Amino acid sequence: MPYDDYHIISGAERKQLSRLSQMGGRECSERVSFKASCKRPIFIRMNHLTRTTVPSNLLGALVATITHAHTLEALARPLLELLQTATGMESTYLTRLDEQAGVLHVLYARNTHRLTVPEGLSTPWQSTLCKRALDEGRFYTDDVAGQWGDCEVGRTLGLVTYVSAPIRGKGGELFGTLCAASDERKPRSETSTHVLALFAQLIGQQVEREQLLAALQQANSSLATTALTDALTQLPNRRALLEEMQRRLASQQENQALIVAFLGLDNFKPINDRFGHDVGDLFLQAVAKRLRRMLRDSDIAARMGGDEFVVLAVEQRERADEAAAALSRRLESATRGRFKLDAALIDYDGASVGVVVAEPRCSSAQALLNRADAAMNAVKRSRKHSAALPAPSVRTIARYAWPIIE
Repeated sequence: MPYDDYHIISGAERKQLSRLSQMGGRECSERVSFKASCKRPIFIRMNHLTRTTVPSNLLGALVATITHAHTLEALARPLLELLQTATGMESTYLTRLDEQAGVLHVLYARNTHRLTVPEGLSTPWQSTLCKRALDEGRFYTDDVAGQWGDCEVGRTLGLVTYVSAPIRGKGGELFGTLCAASDERKPRSETSTHVLALFAQLIGQQVEREQLLAALQQANSSLATTALTDALTQLPNRRALLEEMQRRLASQQENQALIVAFLGLDNFKPINDRFGHDVGDLFLQAVAKRLRRMLRDSDIAARMGGDEFVVLAVEQRERADEAAAALSRRLESATRGRFKLDAALIDYDGASVGVVVAEPRCSSAQALLNRADAAMNAVKRSRKHSAALPAPSVRTIARYAWPIIE
């Protein structure tokens, strides 16, 4: 075999070519045969399929591209340049299909002569050359006008020669296409065909990696949200509340005061005992909804756990005491009234609310929360001793019974 049929790569390229083989799967690995120990330079026999897949003059550039590309754009742009060299076409471009909208977008393009495929071009998918090539299984033509003369995009851009390869995920889903085009008749070589297919495969794998990374980031974000959210009410939980209190204490201005209202749902246990935990959960969710409705944009409601909630508010320090008293009345009113919960109708007399105002030099969220908790317990004891408010008035109504007229 002539020496020209071999390409020698250094040890630095060895690992990257091995990676390329693994990325290409069985088809790619069958194209490459290693003929040396790992401690010596590697001779790669460029058999017919290998030689047309990665010509020796492109191999080094391809390895360097794969080594340094960490994003789709960083991979695609050098590959478009290499694709021009392999195909002899003056325009190469990568498209992305928005299947739901039925639109094909040109993500990245490289134009070096008269023909220009504009980057950012969006075209209805049904009228594209890419769609027709896929439908007909005809991925090359040097007579676009004769083959697809009714394609407006082809006529507008002045395409004469067109070649493409679909970019698909592992499941076969279509991401887009990798294309090369010219305004002159250009022949197609076996080399350019295999280079185009390999580049489309590499781009497809990069797309999958980025999609996987995005999915992992979304999962991490969801986990972080879950860690700071009460699952039953979807309000911030105790941990989120303390973090927010600490942040507000650290950033509060001298003329502002943090107000903390601690709510305890009196007689919640009898509701649970009589109607069951499912109705008890519905009651907690209903209270959370009422709290959300009465909050200002800057206020925050959180569930501490069990039958306890906390509301944070910020007010000008000179009127903080007045605002705290008003907040207490608003919270009592919001939690008082009739609750229709599945098969239960509950007339509830409202929560015990303890409200405190942070001192100017207060720096401990937990200490401030303890003060609010103590204030709530004092209100609860007062209500019990006064015996002014009886236990909740509850009655059961049958599911699908006559509607209640209020």
